[in-house]
Amino acid sequence: MHPGASGALTPSEPQSYNAPMPTPFPGMDPYLEHPDLWPDVHNRLITAISDHLSPGLAPRYYVALERRTYFLEPDDLEVVFVGRPDVSVIGTSPPASARPASQTGRDVAVLDVEVPLLDEVGESFLEVRQAGSHQVVTVLELLSPANKLHRRGRADYEAKRLNIFQSRTSLVEIDLLRSGDPMPLVREPPRSHYRILVSRGERRPRAQLHRFSVRDPIPKFQLPLLQGDVEPEVDLGAILHALYERARFDLRLDYSQPCVPPLSDEDASWGKGLCTA
Repeated sequence: MHPGASGALTPSEPQSYNAPMPTPFPGMDPYLEHPDLWPDVHNRLITAISDHLSPGLAPRYYVALERRTYFLEPDDLEVVFVGRPDVSVIGTSPPASARPASQTGRDVAVLDVEVPLLDEVGESFLEVRQAGSHQVVTVLELLSPANKLHRRGRADYEAKRLNIFQSRTSLVEIDLLRSGDPMPLVREPPRSHYRILVSRGERRPRAQLHRFSVRDPIPKFQLPLLQGDVEPEVDLGAILHALYERARFDLRLDYSQPCVPPLSDEDASWGKGLCTA
């Protein structure tokens, strides 16, 4: 078993738990996709990407951490965050017609009822802006269940995506979630576990799509900037793996259990071999 997988400490192993353990996977760790953990991964990773980019982009550019909010109904939360214990699902009371009528035959009573509430779900994304003019040059999105799996959240995101495509702003769209349909393209390539789309404003409708599986290292990509400027290479795999150790995700994962969402039998067998090596 990968050290730290069980999360149990023993007196004979204090040093092994003081040192962070790397993920056993060469690229994206599929266990990080668990709905109970992904919101934390998403927030930390988008911040880590910002921290990585900012020093190299200054002083010509700066990175702004932006945030959008979705208001979801209780039933929608079961779709978006299946398995999250901190999401409360509001039950419904039986309709008044199903309750016994009063003995007098008059329907006069005080009933305990519930009103529908919306749950706020927020997510962050990055904007690379030109210093001085504050022009948005590139938007970097890390997809979440709210904008990939939820019907209204996805519709809102796709509308924003189309608006970017109709502008000169570049878009980097990182999809590290195996659940749900990938974001649409004109001619869909064969499906893959994960994707990184790099759409440069000056080259549309052409774009670059990096496809990779759970068995592959996460590919590096160039961050689009204004024409003529040197574009930094983004090593997302190195950023994620450094975050994995810094955040001590090894103490929160149980590699002896199947990951959520599940892998295919072949990939699960391959992953088990990595985790028990």
